[in-house]
Amino acid sequence: QVQLVESGGGLVQAGGSLRLSCAASGRTFSYYAMGWFRQAPGKEREFVAAIGWRGDSTYYADSVKGRFTISRDNAKNTVYLQMNSLNPEETAVYYCNALKSWPRNPLDAWGQGTLVTVSS
Repeated sequence: QVQLVESGGGLVQAGGSLRLSCAASGRTFSYYAMGWFRQAPGKEREFVAAIGWRGDSTYYADSVKGRFTISRDNAKNTVYLQMNSLNPEETAVYYCNALKSWPRNPLDAWGQGTLVTVSS
């Protein structure tokens, strides 16, 4: 099992940056590819970024390419999402999750997420 706790969200102005963290527990964390997803008010959850279990492969939604960077530190059991040049439309609850297949297919269980609010 993988237990995940997201943090780092908050209020940021348009054009600003935030760094999200996803702290994981469970001895098998290092063997999972991980992904970030987000759900904006009134919208369905969407894929944002993914990273392979060794951290060598990454994949991004077209909307965030060049602005977001996903990374991981398996020694710390943590996945990160660096978000730059944020737009108000990207206000959402951001979730991390392990992937059951590459690159967009998460496991079924979700945590609390962390709220990112981008003001204009």
